[in-house]
Amino acid sequence: MEPKVSPEHPKIWLPRALRQTYIRKVGDTVNLLIPFQGKPKPQATWTHDGCALDAGRVSVRNGERDSILFIREAQRADSGRYQLSVRLGELEATATIDILVIERPGPPQSIKLVDVWGSNATLEWTPPQDTGNTALLGYTVQKADTKSGLWFTVLERYHRTSFTVSNLIVGNSYAFRVFAENQCGLSETAPITADLAHIQKAATLRKTGGFAQRDFSEAPKFTQPLADCTTVMGYDTQLFCCVRASPKPKIIWLKNKMDIQGNPKYRALTHLGICSLEIRKPGPFDGGIYTCKAVNPLGEASVDCRVDVRAPH
Repeated sequence: MEPKVSPEHPKIWLPRALRQTYIRKVGDTVNLLIPFQGKPKPQATWTHDGCALDAGRVSVRNGERDSILFIREAQRADSGRYQLSVRLGELEATATIDILVIERPGPPQSIKLVDVWGSNATLEWTPPQDTGNTALLGYTVQKADTKSGLWFTVLERYHRTSFTVSNLIVGNSYAFRVFAENQCGLSETAPITADLAHIQKAATLRKTGGFAQRDFSEAPKFTQPLADCTTVMGYDTQLFCCVRASPKPKIIWLKNKMDIQGNPKYRALTHLGICSLEIRKPGPFDGGIYTCKAVNPLGEASVDCRVDVRAPH
């Protein structure tokens, strides 16, 4: 008599790379080989979001010891939860794989030049209608002066939808554009401001008999707020905001409403209305609410943000 083959319970060996969401770009090939065991040969079946696979898009090849799922050119519709079931009579093993198919985002829908003052220009834009099936990493803002026509990046991976560009050159006119970015890259196109920002020389007014000089003084106003941030313990971090005021305001930084002037842990700088605070090698107790306050004889204003400090991986 031939020895009887001892049955082997079905079991699936899911590769480590597939235990978290498996991300592919539109047009990429998906080729997954999933080893399993079971004697006699078990029945292997796949589903996509609980339904049978679309045979026109996905092909499966089942061997003695593995199952291969193949998609020639992935599309966004191929995203979702795939489940492999390996069945032997009443016994069954299952494994789940989440696939996300992504592409570059669409462009921001519009960009507007909101204000021009001194050598600064304030921009606002609207998010893209299509983020490419994944979260945005942020926005890239670029400027070009009409003399050279060359585009230069002003900031990258910025999360808000408004920004004040500073240090523009007097006598030049500027256009601005903004790209959206996700992990596939930048949007293929970018909207451009319809209006140019003309950076003019400051008007010098002489005092003549009977005419008072125009008064340019104004209470502080923040044109760029502080942004919440998460930082890693031991890595220097900088906070930025922009303020407009005349006469020049006094800048006071607070942490959890306590003045931090003179504390060697911090370095505060103010230049041309841009206020920055460097937090040197933050530790677990440096998280909290940070406030930047600007004060001049006409009034005061403040902005704040939350800083979270996390341990390195």
